[in-house]
Amino acid sequence: MNFLDQLRNAEIANASMLCVGLDPEPARFPEGMAQDAEGIYDFCAAIVEATADLVIAFKPQIAYFAAHRAEAQLERLMAHMRAVAPRVPIILDAKRGDIGSTAEQYAREAFERYEADAVTLSPFMGFDSVAPYLKYPGKGAFLLCRTSNPGGDDLQNQRLASVPGQPLLYEHVAQLAQGPWNLNGQLGLVVGATYPQEIERVRELAPTVPLLIPGVGAQGGDAAATVRAGLRGVGGQTTGPIIVNSSRAILYAGNGRDFAEKARAAAQVTRAQLQEARG
Repeated sequence: MNFLDQLRNAEIANASMLCVGLDPEPARFPEGMAQDAEGIYDFCAAIVEATADLVIAFKPQIAYFAAHRAEAQLERLMAHMRAVAPRVPIILDAKRGDIGSTAEQYAREAFERYEADAVTLSPFMGFDSVAPYLKYPGKGAFLLCRTSNPGGDDLQNQRLASVPGQPLLYEHVAQLAQGPWNLNGQLGLVVGATYPQEIERVRELAPTVPLLIPGVGAQGGDAAATVRAGLRGVGGQTTGPIIVNSSRAILYAGNGRDFAEKARAAAQVTRAQLQEARG
């Protein structure tokens, strides 16, 4: 089963467009939980178990593990997610971007070491920085397109005078992902929830690719506006799935022993908001 099929199956099985981002910050763990690598595993495993039937995907952010020397715990967590939620795809949020043999090693890290179903990438070194990931059949790759941080304007919102039609850079990335770079239907795009008009523009340019949309929750993105901007339907089916990520608002919904139950309740609220907007 390829990544796009996994997404669609999880979307139907869990009636969800919600992705839970796993960005563990030990300083925010409940009192009494270890603030070390093992605590990171225990915290994330509890969140996964509490939300496994509510999500379209999980998205662990590799830096939150590596910074605390918890790569081995991330490997264990990936295996735990596959056991607890075998039908839910896992997107490794790594934002890699390099060329040649280095890109091959990063692809090996994502898909062989961690056995992720998809990975996030920076496309700004060109197609040869993306191509090594596409050699893994059935795996997905999400290209940064229009990110939610204010500094995204520095590059992404600049016009390309040398390209026919003079698109903005993020528009050009969307066109490449929909067209010539998407050799095997493996590409998706990352578009921040804080820019719903630009989500709509990306969807217009790339109607069939999945969109990974971070920024709902603590970053202030509006769930309903995100769905209206990114979802397109044909005969009751979405032309390209949307994966709406929320991290901190779910992970840290509670700070007591019932943190996992509070996380589940927060995930249920966000999932319901997304489904309501879908209509």
